[in-house]
Amino acid sequence: MVNGTRCVALFLLVGVAARLVFAVNDDLLPNGDFEQAPDRSKLNGTRVMDPHAIPHWEISGFVEFIESGQQLEDMILPVPKGERAVRLGNDATIKQKLSVTRHAYYSISFGAARTCAQAEKLILSSPPDSGILPIQTVYTSSGWDTYSWAFKAKNTSVWFSIHNPGHEDDPACGPIIDHIAIKALPPPHHTKDSMLRNGNFEDGPYIFPNTPYGVLVPPVLEDAHSPLPGWMIMADTKVVKYVDAKHHAVPKGNHAVELVAGLECAMLQEVHTVPGRSYRLSFSVGDGATGCDGRLVVDAYAGREIVKVPYESRGTGGHKRAVLEFVAVANVTRVVFQSNNHHEARRHAVRPCHR
Repeated sequence: MVNGTRCVALFLLVGVAARLVFAVNDDLLPNGDFEQAPDRSKLNGTRVMDPHAIPHWEISGFVEFIESGQQLEDMILPVPKGERAVRLGNDATIKQKLSVTRHAYYSISFGAARTCAQAEKLILSSPPDSGILPIQTVYTSSGWDTYSWAFKAKNTSVWFSIHNPGHEDDPACGPIIDHIAIKALPPPHHTKDSMLRNGNFEDGPYIFPNTPYGVLVPPVLEDAHSPLPGWMIMADTKVVKYVDAKHHAVPKGNHAVELVAGLECAMLQEVHTVPGRSYRLSFSVGDGATGCDGRLVVDAYAGREIVKVPYESRGTGGHKRAVLEFVAVANVTRVVFQSNNHHEARRHAVRPCHR
């Protein structure tokens, strides 16, 4: 039987699974917060002129070193934590060599803020893996979002890079990057009494302490390299959000997933099934106590069946159970969750509510 997926206001989770331990610590990369500044002699204004000027990093292209509250032209550039960050302008890259465990899975979490371009995107890579992360949508009132990406280490020493492929009229135009962290992930595995892998969402990307907005998981079409092990995110530019129980109302366990993009994004997993056999998918729908009130609706699909689960949110937390019974029609069945609607929280006018 398929019985694991719990949803909170568009969160999904299920029991708690034992974690695998890897040699790498889950924390900031060396100088991942850019608080170790380059020597002033290696700067031309804010632009970094020496490829090795920023401690622990190697750069190329138009990279700027930004300090909190700094004003460039008519814009004040924010830094979410600490005092310093970098801005990636035209064809800019920052990279660092990492010591990892060969063939292990890792997720990267980092903060990003859009500055001027409307369709900014970043390319993250650790050869041979790479991914394009769209960052044009803002999900927080501060303008800073935390994104995640995952890769599988090919060797014990690998390069990790963040690249802005943009070519704007203003060469400095590009996203600000700060607080880059790494976390070891277990391979996708089944939780107890469930055919779903990571159905309780206890395995996921690094969430920075004291960060109330969680981590965004961008479109991922390969579950083996997902920051949310076992799950794929199907969308053009939208995301789902990975959250913790410290800052959100999670019905069980420590983590859940918010569906923040309405019908523009779906979260899915492919499950091995036996044609003609009956299955039962159970999950929870609710709100994460984030101030969103109104009618929430989650659509769940499996086989040829669909269930629409409404939930009247008061924005203060709570959840209810839901079930989808289906008969498998193939050896592999897609289990899909999607938010049917979304609007904005009254207390945070620019932050979308999560269904």
